[in-house]
Amino acid sequence: MLLTEHDIYLFREGTHGRAYEKLGSHTLPAGEGHPAGTRFAVWAPNAASVSVIGDFNGWNGLAHPLAPRPDSSGIWEAFVPGLGVGTLYKYHIISRQEGYTVDKSDPFAFHCETPPRTASVVWDLAYAWGDAEWLARRPERNALTAPWSIYELHLGSFRRVPGEGNRPLTYRELAEPLAAHVTDMGFTHVELLPVMEHPFYGSWGYQVTGYFAPTSRYGTPQDFMYFVDYLHQRGIGVILDWVPSHFPADQHGLAFFDGTHLYEHADPRQGHHPDWKSSIFNYGRSEVRNFLLSSALFWLEAYHIDALRVDAVASMLYLDYARREGEWIPNRYGGRENLEAVEFVKQMNLAVYRDHPDTHTIAEESTAWPMVSRPTYLGGLGFGMKWNMGWMHDTLKYFAADPVFRKFHHGQITFSLWYAFSENFVLPLSHDEVVHGKGSLIGKMAGDEWQRFANLRLLYGYLWTHPGKKLLFMGGEFAQTSEWQHEESLDWHLLEFAPHQGIRQWVRDLNRLYRTTPALHQRDFSADGFEWIDCDNADDSVIVYLRRGHGPREMVLVACNFTPVPREHYRVGVPLAGKWLERLNSDAREYGGGGIGNLGATDAQPHPSHGRPYSLTLRLPPLTAVVLTPE
Repeated sequence: MLLTEHDIYLFREGTHGRAYEKLGSHTLPAGEGHPAGTRFAVWAPNAASVSVIGDFNGWNGLAHPLAPRPDSSGIWEAFVPGLGVGTLYKYHIISRQEGYTVDKSDPFAFHCETPPRTASVVWDLAYAWGDAEWLARRPERNALTAPWSIYELHLGSFRRVPGEGNRPLTYRELAEPLAAHVTDMGFTHVELLPVMEHPFYGSWGYQVTGYFAPTSRYGTPQDFMYFVDYLHQRGIGVILDWVPSHFPADQHGLAFFDGTHLYEHADPRQGHHPDWKSSIFNYGRSEVRNFLLSSALFWLEAYHIDALRVDAVASMLYLDYARREGEWIPNRYGGRENLEAVEFVKQMNLAVYRDHPDTHTIAEESTAWPMVSRPTYLGGLGFGMKWNMGWMHDTLKYFAADPVFRKFHHGQITFSLWYAFSENFVLPLSHDEVVHGKGSLIGKMAGDEWQRFANLRLLYGYLWTHPGKKLLFMGGEFAQTSEWQHEESLDWHLLEFAPHQGIRQWVRDLNRLYRTTPALHQRDFSADGFEWIDCDNADDSVIVYLRRGHGPREMVLVACNFTPVPREHYRVGVPLAGKWLERLNSDAREYGGGGIGNLGATDAQPHPSHGRPYSLTLRLPPLTAVVLTPE
């Protein structure tokens, strides 16, 4: 736990991925020559003095000074006997900048006071894990060829307790109902909006001050470990949103830490984010890279997290992100790329896959930056997957259009397949699409009430059969009608009504088919796993495609009718003779549809069509996805 010369070497190099083991507060048992107590260490190179203050010394800045290390690392340290788990503390910093004195939370704290209080809390991370079986199977469950159906949620608004002031559930209270719901619906993973400590609840966790502490709003670190452990024991992976792109300017946090711009750039053209009014990390500084790299590895190691979804990667990659001309500084070659951020991202991804090859990093990257999810040795950024924001925007825009006019926008529903295999894509219908006046997913659908529900079922059928992993924000699985509100529970009462029950059953059955049908997930990231049967029928707004697995008969035929006009005797070319079973039909009555279908199966006839030697004659119900497989 003591800093060694090798630690300092890695610290200066910017490659110390376990700085959380050496910096911050760590309890020590009694040993040879010293009593039990807590060791403190903090990086503050421009401080004139640093002391630890807390409830144990009356917040007295003179009582427990830290000493600077003699190696010019900028690290201050001290051992305070008698302090243990639960002690509240901060660092009292007197800067070399004349007149600047501040009390800071510990950047490496494992636990924090519940906001609006801001002290750090001495803690240990001892926990008896019970997820050995999950970890043993994780290489299989987390493989890129495995089914990934991700349920995205915000912990504080999944469910609340109306009789107790509408409070959110704690980590332990949430574990059982969430696991039960996710298991019943057939999702494979949950993705949590950031759980790292954040002062402003309304930021949903995206303004982080505690990069090593799960928010105390819902319990202790061990409570969060229990939450992850409980889900793992029920076969559910856990993905965390992680925010290395920016941080808030709250006085107790990282900003202007020792009277200088330590973690952020000093020049606002590099260090201030104009959209989020927050500070941008200085990725060119070794100690900052250590901090972020350690945070990434920490969640994988201390909390057994299965993947990190890295937020706002585009804002890291581009120096001119959200800036007008003259508001940014070009890189040393005159370009707009943030070279230091690019190198950090590569370094972080290399470290994650080196040390935890059965986990993943997933980029939320909204531009055409090439090879985001390709290995660094090929020139990529090294992420395992990337959100397909283009697919999401095009698809939602298409579904908002009146079906009468969809034939003029046919390319919006087919264009994604031109680039679908350029990256390892996740197809997100995320929280960002149901906030800030954007309404709910069901509210975005065109038409009257019946058509909106039919369109939503069709959208989900298209999502679950399109190449790429799946992500749906909470509430979408039962067609929540109101926009997401982070201070309120989901509208679970809607499940009293048949149309919402139908959507839930449809998502449940889509997940079941997706997980049990290799052709729908094995080759998500390979062009060999997809074939267009018909992508050109804009006049009828119908598309037909084939998904393939590794076996010669592992295939799924998907036909989508994007108009409210039923298509009778619709001929579709197929590669195999024999009977084709209708596995799913979003117009089935149990989903709220009209019950038009193909009587469970249809036979392929030796009539060539669409370049295939056989063909099916199908009934395509209005606003419906039909899914068939060969017998």
